[in-house]
Amino acid sequence: MEHKLLTEHYNKDNYKSLEGYKQCGGYETLKLALNKQPKELVEMVKASGLRGRGGAGFPTGVKWSFLPDNNEPRYLLCNADEGEPGTFKDRMMMEKAPHQLIEGMIISAFAIQSHKSYIYIRGEYTDSISIIEQALKEAYKQGYLGKNILNSGFDHEMDIYVGAGAYICGEETGMISSLEGKKGQPKLKPPYPAVKGYLEKPTVVNNVETLAAVVPIVRDGAEKYKAIGTERSAGTKIFSVSGNVVKPGNYEVPLGYPLMDMINKLCGGLPPGRKLKACIPGGSSAPVLTAEECEKACLDYENLMDLGSMLGSGAIIVIDDSNSMVDILSVIMHFYHHESCGQCTPCREGTGWLDQIVKNILHGKGRLQDLDLIQNISQHMMGKTICALSDAAALPAISFVTKFKNEFIDYIQQNKISSDNLNQVV
Repeated sequence: MEHKLLTEHYNKDNYKSLEGYKQCGGYETLKLALNKQPKELVEMVKASGLRGRGGAGFPTGVKWSFLPDNNEPRYLLCNADEGEPGTFKDRMMMEKAPHQLIEGMIISAFAIQSHKSYIYIRGEYTDSISIIEQALKEAYKQGYLGKNILNSGFDHEMDIYVGAGAYICGEETGMISSLEGKKGQPKLKPPYPAVKGYLEKPTVVNNVETLAAVVPIVRDGAEKYKAIGTERSAGTKIFSVSGNVVKPGNYEVPLGYPLMDMINKLCGGLPPGRKLKACIPGGSSAPVLTAEECEKACLDYENLMDLGSMLGSGAIIVIDDSNSMVDILSVIMHFYHHESCGQCTPCREGTGWLDQIVKNILHGKGRLQDLDLIQNISQHMMGKTICALSDAAALPAISFVTKFKNEFIDYIQQNKISSDNLNQVV
C-alpha cells in the first residue's frame, strides 16, 4: 500500500495555491518551527533519520550540522535540476505542491540560519518554473517570506534560478558553479559546500523531496517519521516508475517496500503476455537487477546495496522480455557521453569510448573481446574523477555486460554469421 505522507493532498486541484495549501494545514508547521531554537530543528531532522532524496542518501541533519560557526552568510540551495533519466518526482512535487517545498525550505533555512535561498530548476521544466514563481509571490504577499517572517525576527529571501538543461548541474558543486555564473562544472572536494560553497560561503544543497519532508518531520516529530520505513532507511520515498508496466507514475511508499509489490500491486504488473527481464531500481546510473534479483529486492538503501545496486533518485525502470539489453545500454551510454562536462579525462574519453563500443555491437560491428574491453574501461573510470558521472556510466556498463553477457554474445555472433553468409554469397 502507498503511504501518502507528502502526497496526501496532491489530488486536490487547489492545493498548489496558497489558500488551498492553508486549508490543509499549510504554513502551520512554519509557525511551530519559528518558536523553536534553530539547533533544536537540526537535531530533530538528524533524529528523524531523513536521508537525501536526490540520490546520495546522505543523512540530512548531519549535513546541516557540518556548517561552521563562523558568522559568515549561509546559503540554502534547492536542487530541482532533476536530470537523472527515469526520474520525474520533483517535477510533480513542484507542480502539485509548490508551497510544501517553500515551507520546507523556510523551516530548513531557519534551522541553519540562512537568510538567502535559491531553487535551481532545470530549464525544460517550464510549468514548474511558472508555478513556483506564482507560489513565491503568494508567500511574499502573505508574509511567509521577506523581512521579519510572522513577526519572528527571522528574515529570508528566496529566488528561482533556471538552468540550461545540463545533467552535470544536478551535482551540487556543478550547480554552485552554474549559480555563480560560471561554466557548470563540478569542483574538487574538499572543501565541501558546507564550508566553502556558493560565493565561497557555507552552503547546504538539498533535493526537492528532502526539503519537503522537513515539514511532516517538524509537524509530527522525529520519532513518528522514523517509525516509518526501516531502521536505517527511515520515512517514505516517492518512486518514479516507468518502462514496461501497466500504470507508470509516481508512488509514495515506506522505504523497505518490496520491489515486486511496487511492480505488480501498485503499477498493475507488466503488459499482458510479457515477462519481467530486468529492472533498474534507482535511475540510469544504478546497476541493473535481473528478474531473479528483483524477487529479493526491497526499496531501501541497504537492501539494494546488498544486491549490488542502489536506491539512487528512486527512478524504477521496468524492462520486460520484449527489450534488447544491448539497445538499452546503448541509449544509456550515449546519454552519459553527451552529458559529460569533459573536465576529467577518464570521464571525457571513457564515456565516449563506451558509447562507441556498445554502438558498434548494436549495429553489427562488435567483437567478442569488446565485452572484456567494456569491463576494463569501466574499471579505470570509477573513482578517478572530480564527480560521480564517470562512475554513473561505468556501473550500468559493467552490470549489463556481466548479467546479460549471453545476450551481448548472441548479438555479436549473430551479426558475424550474417556477415559471413553475405561474404559467401558475394
